[in-house]
Formats: sequence, C-alpha cells, structure tokens
Amino acid sequence: MNPLNNIGLDAKKSSELSVLLNDLLANYSVLYQNVRGYHWNVKGEKFFELHLKFEELYNNLFLKIDEIAERILTLGHRPNHKVSDYLLVSAIHETHEVEDGLFAIENILSSFKELLAKQRHILQLASEIGDEGTNSLMSDYIREQEKMIWMYSAYLDK
Repeated sequence: MNPLNNIGLDAKKSSELSVLLNDLLANYSVLYQNVRGYHWNVKGEKFFELHLKFEELYNNLFLKIDEIAERILTLGHRPNHKVSDYLLVSAIHETHEVEDGLFAIENILSSFKELLAKQRHILQLASEIGDEGTNSLMSDYIREQEKMIWMYSAYLDK
C-alpha cells in the first residue's frame, strides 16, 4: 500500500481524519435538520427575526455539509450520506421542540459547542499530518462559530 494518498498526505492518517470528518458531517446534518425545523415552526413575539435568522443559519450549514463531504472525497474516502447513519453517531440529537425560539437558540449554542470541540480535534490531527486544506476549513469554521456563539449568547443576554 502506498503510504501517501493522491494529494500527498499520509494515507493512514488521512483515513483517520476521514472518519472524524464523517462524524462531523453527521453532526452538521442533524443540526441542519433541527434548524430547518426551527425555521418552519418557530412562534411568538420574535417570530420575524428568528425565522430569518434560522434561514440564514441553515443555508450556512448546508454549504458546510457539502464542503465537509467534498473534503472527505479529496482525502480519498467516501462521505456517509444516510440519515440513519448520522443519527447513530451524532452527538447532536434530533429535537422535537421546534416552536420555542429561546429553546432553539439554547440548542443551537449547545450544538455549536459540540461542533467546536470536534473541529478543534480535527484541526489538531490535520496539523500533525500537514493537511492544510482540512486545517484551513476547520479554522474558518471555528472562527465563524466562536463569533456566532458570542452573538447568540448576547441575544439571550448571557
């Protein structure tokens, strides 16, 4: 077996990284569906602003799901695509409460914290093997989500 993959990275470590990226893909996919549910079903006095904010967020998540899947392919592996597989491995769980906007924001904050931990772990492994592509992707996601945590927390006055 060639010790390097098609893009010149350690094949074994790239395989490990792909497993972590597939786990991240599952978590993003479950969060995406949760946010779609919030967007469709939120009620109350803050409906108009939250409805728009949730749409903005799920569009952002949709792009990231595609980027993660494409990164897995770039590393020479196959992205998981089945929702049933996502639900088995995701630390972010499906939510059934989708009407309460404040609950939704709390859940989004919790989900972001889960994603940050996973992305930091991926960033560490990517750095160890010189995988600048994955490293850059994770750095961008981390920076963006740290800011979003600040903003959503400010919305909740925390």
